[in-house]
Amino acid sequence: MNQPKKILMLCLGNICRSPLAEALLRSKVHPNKVVVDSAGLDDWHKGEAPCETSQEIAQKNNIDISDLRSRPFKLIDFDNFDKIYIMDGQNWDMIKTLARNVEDLAKVDFILNEMYPGENLDVPDSYNKGKNAAELVFKMLHEATTIIAKKF
Repeated sequence: MNQPKKILMLCLGNICRSPLAEALLRSKVHPNKVVVDSAGLDDWHKGEAPCETSQEIAQKNNIDISDLRSRPFKLIDFDNFDKIYIMDGQNWDMIKTLARNVEDLAKVDFILNEMYPGENLDVPDSYNKGKNAAELVFKMLHEATTIIAKKF
């Protein structure tokens, strides 16, 4: 039996964008084929649940993210995951400094490059920006994860 693909969703704090991306992709793939996790490049929110607006927009779309907890990115994640999707340019700048080699960096891509290849567009940070921002982020991540899921 083939090993499942392992995908990591990565943002700054791991309490709004990356947990949404994790849950969205999980809802679209078979767990024996794809393992999905999320992490943050900073540990400010370690152990915290996703922010309220992200939980609300997920719940509105029949996805429960209340059990997810923020965790910081670790260097071993480069070894444990086949693909690492980042949410924005700040994440890119940070992950470049952590990468140990070109193989690590080759695993990293902007999640919106799934929709707009090579454009390196940002998923805006919706933290503390209200429901409209969370809805926009949800829509972007829904579209990107739908494309990712079709690959598996």
